[in-house]
Amino acid sequence: MQIESNFVVKSNHHNKPIVTDVIYKEDAIKKPIVIFCHGYKGFKNWGSWDLVAKTFAETNHFFIKFNFSHNGGTLENPVDFPDLEAFGENNLTTELNDLEDVINWITANKKYKSEVDTTNITLIGHSLGGGIAMIKASENKNISKVISWNGVSDYGSRFPRGKDLEAWKKSGTSYVLNGRTKQEMPHEYQFYKDFKENEERLTIKTAIENLNKPQLIVAGTSDEVVKPFEAENMHLWNPKSELALIDQMNHTLGSKHPWNKETLPIHLKKTVQVSIDFIANN
Repeated sequence: MQIESNFVVKSNHHNKPIVTDVIYKEDAIKKPIVIFCHGYKGFKNWGSWDLVAKTFAETNHFFIKFNFSHNGGTLENPVDFPDLEAFGENNLTTELNDLEDVINWITANKKYKSEVDTTNITLIGHSLGGGIAMIKASENKNISKVISWNGVSDYGSRFPRGKDLEAWKKSGTSYVLNGRTKQEMPHEYQFYKDFKENEERLTIKTAIENLNKPQLIVAGTSDEVVKPFEAENMHLWNPKSELALIDQMNHTLGSKHPWNKETLPIHLKKTVQVSIDFIANN
């Protein structure tokens, strides 16, 4: 198994590094590419994501996972959030740009030419990253399939409203506590401003209705963060999509950070298998 960790994919949009991992069997056989997008306050090595990557690689996929450039991590420390200024400057357009840069990087990469099938690229996104994956799949012709794991269906509904929105606009910054690191993580008002300025592009419903490629929606019935009705809505917006509801699965797919076991949690194992089967059959 070939594992290459913490290298930088250069952005064409800004000066922040996109810290990236790949894992694959080095056998000169072209493999389906899977690009994984982490969620809110997430990172590429969270919880069981390394085991997920290994599982895909063992089933002959070329697996790519990366930190969004403004997730708050750095090249030196991609797991915690030493760069809170970058976190505050993040927005949905930046994440779409980062994903575009990763797609362009792998499709043009000569080093992996004999290992990857650039005509077979699947995007997988968890939580907030699920929406990013679906929007990008709808607008990038190089993407073959898209999968969301407990993915959000509507970014607009997740912003504050009324007095809370006015207070955010007035102060310029709001804060959210990271339960793991105990950091007060900033959100600059530009996050909301970027959404409003690009609302048509950033409306997941529109992206899904325009999707003309295979789509799998995986959701847990016990997800309290992104409730199952969001998955059901997405399935209604694209009746050709496949919907897999996993009984009693929570938002983190049964995983947590750190994950010290050598096997996947049962719900995440099911999610990975459903996804592998979907890629093989579409």
